[in-house]
Amino acid sequence: MSDELPRQCKARRGFSVSYKGKTLLSLIDPIAQGERLAKTAPLGAGILYFCPSPLYGYGIEWLLTQISPDSAMLCVELDKKLLDLSSQAMGEILKKNPRLGLVGFEDPVQLCVWVGKTWGTRRFRRLEILRLSGGWQLYPDRYTSLAAALRQAIARDWGNAITLTKMGRRYLRNALRNLALIPHAPSLRDLSLGAAPVLVLGAGPSLDGVLEGLHRYWGAALGVRQRPFRIIGVDTCLQPLKDWNIQPDLVVALESQHWNIQDFIGMGSWEIPVAMDLSALPATREVLGGHPWLFATPWTKLRLFTRLAAAGLLPETFPALGSVGLTAVAIAQRLSTGPIITGGLDFAFTLDRFHGRSTPGHRERLRTQTRFRSILTVDAAFRSGTGAVRSKTGIAQRSDPVMKTYRDLFEQEFAQETRIKDIMGLGLALGLESLSLEGALALLGKGSSRSMVPQVLGKAAATGPQVEAFICREQEVLILLRDILTRSRSGAPENLEALLDECDYLWAHFPECAGAWGRRPLGTDLSFLKRMRAEIDPLLNLFDVTLQELRSYRSW
Repeated sequence: MSDELPRQCKARRGFSVSYKGKTLLSLIDPIAQGERLAKTAPLGAGILYFCPSPLYGYGIEWLLTQISPDSAMLCVELDKKLLDLSSQAMGEILKKNPRLGLVGFEDPVQLCVWVGKTWGTRRFRRLEILRLSGGWQLYPDRYTSLAAALRQAIARDWGNAITLTKMGRRYLRNALRNLALIPHAPSLRDLSLGAAPVLVLGAGPSLDGVLEGLHRYWGAALGVRQRPFRIIGVDTCLQPLKDWNIQPDLVVALESQHWNIQDFIGMGSWEIPVAMDLSALPATREVLGGHPWLFATPWTKLRLFTRLAAAGLLPETFPALGSVGLTAVAIAQRLSTGPIITGGLDFAFTLDRFHGRSTPGHRERLRTQTRFRSILTVDAAFRSGTGAVRSKTGIAQRSDPVMKTYRDLFEQEFAQETRIKDIMGLGLALGLESLSLEGALALLGKGSSRSMVPQVLGKAAATGPQVEAFICREQEVLILLRDILTRSRSGAPENLEALLDECDYLWAHFPECAGAWGRRPLGTDLSFLKRMRAEIDPLLNLFDVTLQELRSYRSW
């Protein structure tokens, strides 16, 4: 019975704890023990110290005086009884020091979310494990898993920051150009698939088997009006679908650069709704009949999105998942209340194929194959970080860190949704229930073909004059900021700081700001102000182009 509750033992200085047959702190001087262990912690900028089972927190208060201002200490206690003990013992330290946190999360996702909300994203550069007691030995594997998840989250934050530094300006420019679409293109929130089963198709190598099975199972009944389920496909799988004469109900386009425009070559005879991201390449709006449905994936925290939403101009929003396949699943989840089955979302590749047959990339490899140029993608398959992985069927494939990250993100986002299933085949396991191809097709066949026409719930109320008024207000703010920076107009320092926050899209892609969710240098930083000043005129010109398109856009 004595081991069922933590037993406090008086030591020379402080207290020791006996619990579950283990003595978790020194019986002689636990305070000196904690301080000695704290002094072994490496010091540096931007460190998150992960302290499993802190117990009384001996050594923590001293260490908090030594670490850099941008570092923090996260104490995690997985045992409820020990967590209560630590909460009482460390109460005063927790209250007076915002760089110290004590939590009992067992779920790595919850823990990472808590750290992001408490201290912000891209706050830390690395994680250091600091064991100040023997309490971590009660659950060593679970503490190790939590630390690994935090390291992965830190790496992901910095990866996102690099992406925003490279692509943030492009995302913004595309979004501002696409504002001209808002009065003419309905938001994706106005589309509903009801309770129809949905098949979400990616463009991985396993797509070929799925399409072959569809054609074999349904044959002529694969027509849009006849089949009892809906198909949402990523843009890259259009060519294979065309080859099998399977017309999807919705195509998802996310790419902000020109690469994926080739996916639509030869598709002129198909008039298929395109779910188009607000930050996608503006030319995307002209493909497949030129009738896009808009949605937005806010790529970072911007007040611009808040103002768009307040003006009623922001389309349906989805989390920025980075992958068109993940976004397609999120769209299916939002539009349909029925079962969702995924196919072709592999996050892995073979030596000769990144995508399914007939995709533009695979056709390019076939077209350029010679005696001196192999169809095998040896350079990509064996580059640094790429390695062999085991697919759902046990067949060896290749994958790289980016694909594995997307796979992990998929599991994090969708594994809890029981109505989403995956088709067994090539590719990495997604954390979903896997169905055989026959089982998946049978489940898709349970829909009713009588109610398969997508329901249009209405059009967005935004008009051309509303969008024009919004753009003109944005231009006025930019001109005011430019005048203050060039001293053409007087402005108090506090007004400058407020304007810098309002125009956060000018600097959100700067290296020191990307992924930092609104953190920026002060308005006294001359280098920052000069770089931001250089962004203003190109954006004013871009707004003028958008206004011209808005006023001359053809009526649909």
